[in-house]
Amino acid sequence: MDMTGEYRIAATRDVVWQALNDAEVLKACIPGCEALEWTSETTLSARVVQKIGPVKVKFNGEVELVNINAPQSYTIQGEGKGGVAGFAKGGADVVLTKDGDETILSFAAKAQVGGKIAQLGSRLIDSTAKKLANKFFSNFHEYLSDDAPAGD
Repeated sequence: MDMTGEYRIAATRDVVWQALNDAEVLKACIPGCEALEWTSETTLSARVVQKIGPVKVKFNGEVELVNINAPQSYTIQGEGKGGVAGFAKGGADVVLTKDGDETILSFAAKAQVGGKIAQLGSRLIDSTAKKLANKFFSNFHEYLSDDAPAGD
């Protein structure tokens, strides 16, 4: 599955970059995220519960940030294991572009699922992934709109 998107965020690039590297912010914005913590300077461990069609899956996994070019871009890659339900793995290139006092966040993601969840069909998985991505960016934008320091 491939997915791309672009979102305008009402905060400066530095503020957006800091938020994208803050485990508490990400945990608050990722739908179904139960735990997210740094295990090294570039690696996070995560626990996320998602419902994909009729299947509820708890993923435990790790995410690594690579190709870091602060505060402009990075690649996020990881894998989550959902026990008997299967696995999800993939990555995304994230680019932040200044636009006045706002930031354009662009991403290009690739993901793969296996196990029982793969049997649900690519249309259901793709639509769920798009819904989750849109929910994350909606939450992220709302978080920054509410909490962005004035004058940054």
